[in-house]
Amino acid sequence: MSIKEVGNRLYYIPKISRWSKGIGAELPEEFKKFWKEWKLQQPTAVHYIKQEGTYVRNDKTEEVRPVQNVPLPLLYPKEIDDGIWGGEAIVQGFKKKGLFKRRVPHFWIPHLKKSIVYSEVLDTYMRVVVTDRTLRLIHESYGFDHYLLKTPACDLRSVLALRLKRQILIALADKTLYPNDPEKCAEVYAKYEQYLSAYTREEIEWYGLTYKEACLKWIKLKETEPQPLKIQYRSELIAKLKENKIKEAENVDVILPEEKTSWLNKLNPFSKSPKTE
Repeated sequence: MSIKEVGNRLYYIPKISRWSKGIGAELPEEFKKFWKEWKLQQPTAVHYIKQEGTYVRNDKTEEVRPVQNVPLPLLYPKEIDDGIWGGEAIVQGFKKKGLFKRRVPHFWIPHLKKSIVYSEVLDTYMRVVVTDRTLRLIHESYGFDHYLLKTPACDLRSVLALRLKRQILIALADKTLYPNDPEKCAEVYAKYEQYLSAYTREEIEWYGLTYKEACLKWIKLKETEPQPLKIQYRSELIAKLKENKIKEAENVDVILPEEKTSWLNKLNPFSKSPKTE
């Protein structure tokens, strides 16, 4: 290692992000895996034709140029989370209305319309805002459930589509679909069980959540601590003794664990403490 590389490493200060400090650093790896699939993975080219290879040759001029697959600048408004746009977004660019006129900014908005989609796993009809590409992808996938399950999060993009995909995965993993029809349940489960191989049950639990929802879920999980087994066994024993009408257990109550008091309650002179009661 050269002296210059050592100097650059010494002066390197890592950038603080939501994943390196605070509650974001404590989030489980299952959610981080979903976040990479949703926000960091390169989506499928929709608004341009992706060229394969390193160089391309023009047949007319025989000019050889390097392949440059540069994604177009796209805008994702907040309304996209309320529908399923099939990977489309608002394209930002310029437009010339004449040869001798200046170009002006222009936005190409996808054609949106309301349509009815049916989820076979959830057995529910839903009215959502979709695009023509969304309907075409649903037909090519032979169903709405197949489209959601086979499409990565970066292509679904919207929060609505990801939440529906999460509900479908949970229903398949827990086999809660069609509770009143076991034959239909087995038939539908055999049709879609192939998609469960890509996820574990813990990954499905964190799939489709936003960053805020994941933080609230993690805080709630940390606050709910399991009850000691000795308290559970003691309460069961006292209940059995009272059923058998044993005198020694008549006036015995279950001792609950002491409530945790914060340092603010300890400093508060008006707060009640067990010793002063």
